[in-house]
Amino acid sequence: MTKSELIEKLSYNAGGLNKKEAEVVVNTIFESIGNALAQGDRVEIRGFGSFTVREREARQARNPKSGEIVSIPAKKTPFFKTGKELRARVNNGNGAS
Repeated sequence: MTKSELIEKLSYNAGGLNKKEAEVVVNTIFESIGNALAQGDRVEIRGFGSFTVREREARQARNPKSGEIVSIPAKKTPFFKTGKELRARVNNGNGAS
């Protein structure tokens, strides 16, 4: 599902929402999650999962093309952990359309 498909589905299921309003809702949710993660906060959506930021340490790696050793700096990366209900739905194939 793409972002535009999500907007379409929200507009259809929310009854009184037109596509422009649904787009504002979706963009606000994504922006809020992104801002919270950028500040180092954890975002938990019960039944769906949680978003956190993980810190990856600096390390040495090998360039597969040249074989030369390169340094990879430390960085932060977003991480998503599924909730029990979402995991069960995916495993049982009970996705709502």
